[in-house]
Amino acid sequence: MPILKTATEEIEYLVDGSGPDLVLVHGTGGNADTNWGHLVPQLAERYRVIRPNYSGSAGTRDDGTTLTLEKLAKQIISVADATESRSFDLVGFSLGAAVATHLAAHYPQRVRRLVLLAGFASSADSRLSLQFGLWRNLIEHDRRAAAELIMLTGFSPAWLSAQRHQDLHEIAETIVMGNRWDGMQRQVELDLKLDARACTGKIECPTLAIGCTHDHMVAPAHSRELARLIANAEYAELPSGHLAPLETPDAFLNLVQGFLSR
Repeated sequence: MPILKTATEEIEYLVDGSGPDLVLVHGTGGNADTNWGHLVPQLAERYRVIRPNYSGSAGTRDDGTTLTLEKLAKQIISVADATESRSFDLVGFSLGAAVATHLAAHYPQRVRRLVLLAGFASSADSRLSLQFGLWRNLIEHDRRAAAELIMLTGFSPAWLSAQRHQDLHEIAETIVMGNRWDGMQRQVELDLKLDARACTGKIECPTLAIGCTHDHMVAPAHSRELARLIANAEYAELPSGHLAPLETPDAFLNLVQGFLSR
């Protein structure tokens, strides 16, 4: 995996395919592979797909300072520069949607089109604050429970009920053993204080906000609010839980590719 080295950071990223550049920004506790890897073969047939790991995820390392949207957006831009991507379509998922919102507002000349999946402009919402505080607590004291909570709130009830008990047990074990918990904890601290509302009024590129009907992490009302705050943004909804790229990958790809190919 390529690594971009600076004086204070080592930023991992992946590049696949050829065509117009498409940058994918993962969510809290995710990374370039777990959130996007299974979608790359199809996307790489039409795009050069660039997948950065921002601070706290996978092998990316930094100075350990407090995470901000500005810091993470600069990392995405640094990767774009390193791959000689002067302009690109941008897809952000969950926390990655907030990072993408900040990036599109502050680097408008770089972003052609913007897709925000299951995003939120601010964590001032009481339910979000309660949830992120619980994540922080469970990461410190009970990571198995944290993994189970991620599953319960990340997938729709129908999807979970359709899985075998043993399969769900194995998914939880994979999360426990494979997650970078120290990094997720830093990202959760950012979730708890996140406010990108001022950025939304600065976005000029065509934007699609996607909510997820059965999302118990970030209710679709937050995506509808993003669509309202961003000038001329469109709104669409997927019949899935928060983890739409995993639960309904084909429907997600159809929405994204349809929007980007106009």
